Amino acid sequence: MNIAIIGCGYVGYAVAKYWQQKMTFVVTATTTTPERIQELQTVAQKVVIAKGNDAQTLQSVLQNQDVVLLSVGAKGANVYEETYLETAKTLVGLLPQLPKIKQIIYTGSYSVYGDRNGATVDENTPVEPTHSSGIVLRETEKVLLSAASEKLRVCILRLGGIYGTNRELIKIFSRASGTTRPGNGEDVTNWIHLDDIVGAIEFVRQQHLQGIYNLVDDAHLSSRELLDTLFTKHNLPNVQWDSSLKSNRPYNAIVSNQKIKNAGYQLIHPQMIF
Repeated sequence: MNIAIIGCGYVGYAVAKYWQQKMTFVVTATTTTPERIQELQTVAQKVVIAKGNDAQTLQSVLQNQDVVLLSVGAKGANVYEETYLETAKTLVGLLPQLPKIKQIIYTGSYSVYGDRNGATVDENTPVEPTHSSGIVLRETEKVLLSAASEKLRVCILRLGGIYGTNRELIKIFSRASGTTRPGNGEDVTNWIHLDDIVGAIEFVRQQHLQGIYNLVDDAHLSSRELLDTLFTKHNLPNVQWDSSLKSNRPYNAIVSNQKIKNAGYQLIHPQMIF
């Protein structure tokens, strides 16, 4: 089987490594960072420098591919539209010339749900992103889903916050220790471990899933619970909360993961690893 990973960053690299170790796939990986070519060559048979909106290069990459994993990541807020939406539009525009592709898997974000004041949301909840990046991700989903057909299955995984090897929670939050944050810390967080992203992507591929699936763990900790637990474990000063100031987190919802569980996926790390 031939698989292309468009955007072989933190997630894409881990998936490519898994496929190289466990499967007999021919993996083609793209990156926008020339310095990563040597590293990616250890997990992919072919590595190509390409931006997602470069139609000519992307068409060359996608020739004779069976499955496409779209796992791009924006390097800054100013390139969100270019990274996500333009890549999706370019990919979908090329599909009529690429009839061999049978499956597209896209790693999106639960941020499309916006701020729900802690209410529970699932895949049937209308998306109401409150942040410009979330709006771009919503439009990206629409473009990709428009390509779905009897011959092409499109699956969108709405990921929680990503952590895992080399991206541990303490690395993500160490600078927050001992600081004062706005709000009361009761906003809900949704996370997913890298192992489960890799596991779920392979599950989606095997089961030929189509449509939207939330991919978060079972923890649903508040910001206060998460940071208190983390800093207590590492013997660091806790965060102080200033409830006189409005929280600056644009996402506050309990994201249900029941749909992907009902499909048969079992979480490797249902609770958070501190």
